[in-house]
Amino acid sequence: MHELAVAESILEIAVRHAKGQNAQKITDLYIVMGAWSSVVDDSLQFHWDLLSDGTIAKGAILHFKRIPVELLCLDCGQSYAPSSRDLLCPKCESVKIKVKTGEEFFLEAIEVE
Repeated sequence: MHELAVAESILEIAVRHAKGQNAQKITDLYIVMGAWSSVVDDSLQFHWDLLSDGTIAKGAILHFKRIPVELLCLDCGQSYAPSSRDLLCPKCESVKIKVKTGEEFFLEAIEVE
């Protein structure tokens, strides 16, 4: 249910920036989501539709850009995409890893009229 709070934050940011540019309408929002982010896009869209009603963002289309997961082995330096649930480094089988990409979540761009 945290998508409600996320949608509220996105709406606040988008409206603030749009009004700062004297925009009359927000038409599109571009959201970057890592594959391991905990946001569900359908739920976010649902909350967005409810919250944006009656604002300059009503009817704005949410575009989702997905970022795949990439891990870094801290022992051998190998970068790799994990296979299903196996997070071990494919080169040295270390469990000492760091997430390079895949946890992102941010508003990349807003289009206005």
